[in-house]
Amino acid sequence: MFILNREKIIALRMERQYLTRKANEEEYLALYRDLQPGQNVYWNGFGNPPSLTYRANFDDIEYNRERQRIHQLVKGRFAGGNLGWIVPEDMELFACLYRKPLTKPNPRQLALLDLIENEGPLTIQQMKEWMGMLVKEITPALHRLQEAFLIYEDQNEGQADRGWYRFTEMFPDVNLEKYSRQAALKILLQRFAYRMVWFDAEMVKSYFKLPLKDIKFAIESLKTEDILTELANGYLLQSDGNLLATYSPILPNSVYAMHRNDILVKSNEHWLKEKYTHGYPDTLYYLLINGEFRGVVVGKFRYTYDIRDVILDLPKEEAIQLKDEILQAVYLLCGEENIVEKYMGEELLTNA
Repeated sequence: MFILNREKIIALRMERQYLTRKANEEEYLALYRDLQPGQNVYWNGFGNPPSLTYRANFDDIEYNRERQRIHQLVKGRFAGGNLGWIVPEDMELFACLYRKPLTKPNPRQLALLDLIENEGPLTIQQMKEWMGMLVKEITPALHRLQEAFLIYEDQNEGQADRGWYRFTEMFPDVNLEKYSRQAALKILLQRFAYRMVWFDAEMVKSYFKLPLKDIKFAIESLKTEDILTELANGYLLQSDGNLLATYSPILPNSVYAMHRNDILVKSNEHWLKEKYTHGYPDTLYYLLINGEFRGVVVGKFRYTYDIRDVILDLPKEEAIQLKDEILQAVYLLCGEENIVEKYMGEELLTNA
């Protein structure tokens, strides 16, 4: 019988996420694999490499830029059609989970597929010139073909105009039928469980962007196999239940400004969006304080940061005590040239 101990779960989660100490290269590679698909820092543009912000003891953006260049990271449309980067050896897993077969292609999709198969690789500009189509006509068709894993967009050096290939040309050995959707989900769900420690079905839905009924079926299957166990309306690996019984939590005080593509944000965004409502145009960051989300940084982003306020779900005295640390965390992510206007609704007279 496992007993929920929130402090232990948060401490182990932070440890496995490398937010209590930074990961070396070997640890980072294992972490990246478990948190796929990797995404770039939110607000920083789709052309940038993915990053597991704060987790590495090296510059992981430049590290992943090199991994992109030598195709150790490959691009695709996965969760909810979102772009992401995975290791090529996991392409079968993600393709079998997310592929949307194209059973009734429209004439434009067929024409582009035929062009790429016979004349590719081609850039969108070349397709435009060849087919006489507008970019706004070409792009949605390419995205749908990409979701069907019929074509592949190669982006290995951040270039703006990228080549589109036949998927089988780039991945001749990938078997798109190797796993059932459920089998692929069960494998990825165990990785998610290890890094999150405790989770519920809504967190999985929020992160993987899959139907809740499919998620619940996979969870029940893993419970039947004695891999997952139920705890306090959520789940954890059965092995972690045994570990937590004797685990001594070490959770250093910490403040992180988490961007919106971070796994901890994305797996909790279903309730974060609801809890932290406000009248500002954008939620810029969520504030993770001692392993729990306790506030937001709000304002507007239009190529530069307009940071209007820091809103906290903390007692006023504690918010005041943490003020310098919280502001430092915000500036660490967005840069000190972007001035925070208010803190808990009060004007900041200095930003030193």
